[in-house]
Amino acid sequence: MDELDTALLELLQEDARRTNRDLAAALGIAPSTCLERVRSLRDRGVISGYHAAVDLKAIDRATQAIISIKLRPQAMAVATAFQDYVMQLPQTLAMFMVSGASDFLAHVAVKDTEALRDLVLNLAKRQEIADIRSSIVFDHHHRTTVLPL
Repeated sequence: MDELDTALLELLQEDARRTNRDLAAALGIAPSTCLERVRSLRDRGVISGYHAAVDLKAIDRATQAIISIKLRPQAMAVATAFQDYVMQLPQTLAMFMVSGASDFLAHVAVKDTEALRDLVLNLAKRQEIADIRSSIVFDHHHRTTVLPL
């Protein structure tokens, strides 16, 4: 990563829809150089994808929660299978394997508290869950960029 790569990443994090020509002009480089650099960043895994930010309220999933889950038995195969299961649920935004009192934290978005209750109760039926707790998210702030690079 050099200064040009860093500048490209900063611009793409601001707006990933910018054209190659626009990026090149902003950086004062040739479009061919810009395209080669962006491709290199993708090939090296520095850029892992481009995503559209979705307003959860607009899709009727305004209620967010963090669900804390403890598994039994604590075996990697059980944890992996459980994580795969939760990640395929449409309510799941993110899943974290953590240390401490819980094994996983699941960030979910649902229509309302009744939908959250139903999700938690359905998860609690799974035999590998030893404990499950949920916390409603009142306010959520997250970064969409990683700076400084």
